[in-house]
Amino acid sequence: MIDFHVHTTASDGQYSPTEIIKLAKEKNLTAMAITDHDTVSGLAEGEKAAREEGLRFIRGTELNIQWPTGEFHLLGLGLKEISPSLEEIIANLQKNRSDRNLQMFELLKEKFPELSWEEMETMFPGTVLGRPHFARYLVAKGIVKQNQVAFDRFLAKGRECYVPRCGANLDEAIVAINESGGYPVLAHPMSLFISWGKLPDVIQDIYDRGVVGLEAFHPGARNSECFRLDELGRKIGFFITGASDFHGEKIRRDRKLGHTCGGRKIDERLIPEAEELIERMSVK
Repeated sequence: MIDFHVHTTASDGQYSPTEIIKLAKEKNLTAMAITDHDTVSGLAEGEKAAREEGLRFIRGTELNIQWPTGEFHLLGLGLKEISPSLEEIIANLQKNRSDRNLQMFELLKEKFPELSWEEMETMFPGTVLGRPHFARYLVAKGIVKQNQVAFDRFLAKGRECYVPRCGANLDEAIVAINESGGYPVLAHPMSLFISWGKLPDVIQDIYDRGVVGLEAFHPGARNSECFRLDELGRKIGFFITGASDFHGEKIRRDRKLGHTCGGRKIDERLIPEAEELIERMSVK
């Protein structure tokens, strides 16, 4: 089994890079990509652990892209060296994320004065904070009983404590990933919130601009959607990847490392060219 999209404590995952590599080995994965949100800070630790465990390792990141509908996440897979252009994009995204976090926290604190930013930071040391951390903090404070309830009541788009996010420019992000020796890959395309009638033209434009991979298989989409994306992506010319988008059982119980839509294993039966992609993108 393989997995092209996994998160760690460097962003909003449950496990440290070392822990997630060991878990992947226990689950019989042979290759895995760490793709934390708007950061590459966990890659050195993950690469070291992968070498020790004999796991083929893909250096990656997941960048938030400015987009008019839904959300656009761009994976950079197979990063060799982090270019100055990618460093700048990540720094800007982290600054935007920090500003947004403070704005959302102030909205929450107006409703719940007992909340403390310092207390929340202490709960998640060395982490790029995001809405999942807010949700877990609200659970810890007894304000809600489950993470999803925190999103449904306060943190989801359109809710009273939600603040829109700022993303990177797509063309600049593509260049930065290329300059880092990596491959730009469109993550979970259904999150773009584009109708099927318009999706082929949108996906074609994204390909023409330089995105070369399509994450057709993702647990957030229906089986039929994933296989339809697989067919569409191959027709256009993308290479296809599949992912669990695993964050940890405590964060998303419905997602399992090395598995994707419908609980399918991510292997060469699902992605026939998987071994070729791993050879191309993994650390030598």
